[in-house]
Amino acid sequence: MIIEIGIVAGDIWHYLDEHGEVTLKELTAGIDKDRDMVLMSLGWLAREGHVMVERTDDHRICLRK
Repeated sequence: MIIEIGIVAGDIWHYLDEHGEVTLKELTAGIDKDRDMVLMSLGWLAREGHVMVERTDDHRICLRK
């Protein structure tokens, strides 16, 4: 499972690099992955300091500059 989380983390990074700031719903639909897998991968990216997550009604996510 750790390999899949890493692969999805890469998909997320590339999606955010191309689209900029998006909502969690947009991200999940955009990379066409299971929401739980997206959340685990976002946690990985956040822990590594690669993304910022803003807590709003629908979480906003972007790459850390």
